[in-house]
Amino acid sequence: MLSQDLLLAVALGYVVFLFVVAFTADRQGMRRGSWLQSPAIYTLALSVYCTAWTFYGAVGLAARSGLEFATIYLGPTLVFIGWWWTLRKLVRIGRVHRITSIADLVSSRYGKSPALAVVVTVIAVIATTPYIALQLKSITTSFEAISGAQHASRTAFWVACGLAAFTILFGTRSISANERHHGVVAAIAVEAVTKLVALVAVGIFAVWGVAGGVEAIFDRMPAEMVVPQETFDGRWFTMVVLAGAAVLCLPRQFHVTVVENTDERHLLTASWLFPLYMFLISLFVLPIAIAGLAWLPEGSNPDLFVIALPLAFDQQELALLAFIGGFSSATSMVIVASIALSIMVSNHVVAPLALNRMLSERAASGDMRDLLLTSRRVTIAALLGLGFLYLTVSDGGAGLAAMGLTAFVGVAQVLPAMMGGIMWRGATRAGALAGLVAGAVLWLYTLFLPALGGVLPENWMAAGPFGIAALRPQALFGLAGLDPLVHATVWSLGTNILLFVTVSMATSMSALERLQAALFVDVFRTSAGDGPRFVRREAAAEDLFILAQRILGAVPAQRLFDRMARAQGRGSGLPKADDAMVERLERELAGSVGGASAHAMVMRATGGEIVSLTDLIDIADETQKLMETTQRLADKTTELERTADELRRANQRLRRLDRQKDDFLSQVSHELRTPMTSIRSFSEILLSEPQVETEERARFTAIIHAESIRLTRLLDEILDISRLESGYADIPIEQVPIAGVLSTAMDCVAGFAFERGVRMTIDDAVPEVAAAANPDRLLQILINLLSNGIKYNGHAEPRITLHARTEAGRVEIDVADNGGGVTAEEAEDIFAKFTRGTRAPLDRGAGLGLPISRAMAERMGGTLAVVFREDGTSFFRVTLPLAPPSPARAAE
Repeated sequence: MLSQDLLLAVALGYVVFLFVVAFTADRQGMRRGSWLQSPAIYTLALSVYCTAWTFYGAVGLAARSGLEFATIYLGPTLVFIGWWWTLRKLVRIGRVHRITSIADLVSSRYGKSPALAVVVTVIAVIATTPYIALQLKSITTSFEAISGAQHASRTAFWVACGLAAFTILFGTRSISANERHHGVVAAIAVEAVTKLVALVAVGIFAVWGVAGGVEAIFDRMPAEMVVPQETFDGRWFTMVVLAGAAVLCLPRQFHVTVVENTDERHLLTASWLFPLYMFLISLFVLPIAIAGLAWLPEGSNPDLFVIALPLAFDQQELALLAFIGGFSSATSMVIVASIALSIMVSNHVVAPLALNRMLSERAASGDMRDLLLTSRRVTIAALLGLGFLYLTVSDGGAGLAAMGLTAFVGVAQVLPAMMGGIMWRGATRAGALAGLVAGAVLWLYTLFLPALGGVLPENWMAAGPFGIAALRPQALFGLAGLDPLVHATVWSLGTNILLFVTVSMATSMSALERLQAALFVDVFRTSAGDGPRFVRREAAAEDLFILAQRILGAVPAQRLFDRMARAQGRGSGLPKADDAMVERLERELAGSVGGASAHAMVMRATGGEIVSLTDLIDIADETQKLMETTQRLADKTTELERTADELRRANQRLRRLDRQKDDFLSQVSHELRTPMTSIRSFSEILLSEPQVETEERARFTAIIHAESIRLTRLLDEILDISRLESGYADIPIEQVPIAGVLSTAMDCVAGFAFERGVRMTIDDAVPEVAAAANPDRLLQILINLLSNGIKYNGHAEPRITLHARTEAGRVEIDVADNGGGVTAEEAEDIFAKFTRGTRAPLDRGAGLGLPISRAMAERMGGTLAVVFREDGTSFFRVTLPLAPPSPARAAE
């Protein structure tokens, strides 16, 4: 055990260290390019999510429920990895609209509604109360465990009060959201490193110092700790959803993620670095829980395994480091949560109450500013008091995880209004208010109040109020048998979402709601000044100056009005109170008192709107509809132009085919007429001149026979392609060795090639494989391609190259000549019947060879295509299925 004096000295020394860090950071924070504005510091500050719950309570939850602890880390990880765009949208909205808190965001989205701001603030305060109690409990129990002291709650509470003083000093010096809390952010980043190092150190000690290795520690794991069918149930998935919602809706988390963000691009780093931090801080949770169950006395508090394990093995320095890590986890939450909630209370509760009194006076003092600062400081102290009261009333009996989950369900009630507001234009103030109120009431009734113990009568819990069983808090309307957390989440969040959607669909929006909806949903396409500047408002510049002084203070207000005057081209005096000036002033005030309060103050000072905002929005809506219609017409026109272009190309092709048809008919007529004429002429000679000499008769008969063969060949080609295209041609398939068929094809046309002076070669080594094809048909295809290459090659030194290779279970045979091949335009029609390329006049043919060859290749399961090189030249490629090896070859 360590002495109380030593613990107090270390704790106070750590707090002093944080003071030094915060003080130094505040002095350096405003410098451009300061390390405090780096994405790493921003990401470490996000670890304020990891409170005493994740430091102590996660180990306790793992010891009690196994892998259920992973949900605490999995929810935020999924949000930062999968919902990065949503986080970026929230940050952009926060910067453009000068959002000061999550209540300010919801209020501003729904027409700057004060009622919504108050409801969100009340929910946040109530939900954060058990969370603060959780931190106080962790400080108290860890202090007792490491010092052995009894009744140490008072000491731990005063340590927390010291942190409250720290928060007041560095978090409430100004009411402007423009002034980032660089000192607080830096202190939280330091605490993030501290708690990570502490937990990892204890984990390393548990695995290698106690168990003797990774395998040894998991050999001691109880079998019931990891039972998938019992772990991954409705409660597990509910906790994942709640943890994901918490990282968006917890006031402290929203404050760090959105309000304290100095550069939207930091989210890129946070999207992978924060999940990595979550992974590292959760890495040793399960091993520490296993070690605690295995080596600590039975009945030990699982929430204190992180401290108890080093103490059990007399590792006092490690236990002290663990205490500081837990202390950091608790205090970082208290600091940021207190700042965020104090801003919400002062802006949305205190400021509206003080509005009438402030506007009835005309003194140029900063009394409103002083009031808001005082209210924030009082709120911080009150929040700690509420947390201590909750801890006392609940007897501190619940585990840390149970207390944290109660808070998670509460803050999750804000999620539908927040996410629906930034994604759905149709979401209304009435829908958001109905959902929030109903969800919060059900959360209080089904989870929060039962967790306090003794607040609700026992007969209510067992039989329901007034004996109405359907109203039992944890079996509402007969939904019994569910885990209390799942039960409360289903009823509260389900009812919230249902009312939010249905009421929004059934109600209409005010003019300002519609404007804010457009600005929020389309924040990446608009800015805060796109809307209100269309509204004409009148006021005396002196009245607005007094208003600014009341809220900002005399010096900041003077600087603001000087800047606005210079922007209008005025050398001195107050700026003209035109629309743009009033809109800018409202945005500046929103950064200090929130959007709802700022809007109310400015509207009171300007005497209301002269031009109906509803009319303006209607005009904007009509304009938007007209723009959408115009865009659709433009898209349709583009589509019609594209269709017309395709029709023009098709028409050109049809004309080309029509010309080719005429050429074909002319050529076929010529091809048929020529042999028929010869046959008829010589037959008539033989019939009319029986005295023809034997030698002449033999020559005439040979001509008749040759022309008959020519005529038959032409008719056979026409019949062949007709049968191939209709599918009636039967082509038996067998194994055809590629090397043999290439050699045979070259031999068949060797004489023709020699006559024309064409050199033929087979490129590279032909693979020893066989194609699944018909040997005669494949040979016919290759002879046709080689013959075309010989006939139509106009190169000075004509050459044909054959190349074969295997690719993905198929064999490819390339027939390429150096004559250039066919053009890209010809490639579209070259395989059409009776079509010839531009080089065809060198040797006229019927134009059936290539169509027949392609049809035969396709009937054998292959293809015949034109392949283009980078230089624009082309060649023909035959692709056929690769035949499987024969049994004898496979056996080799």
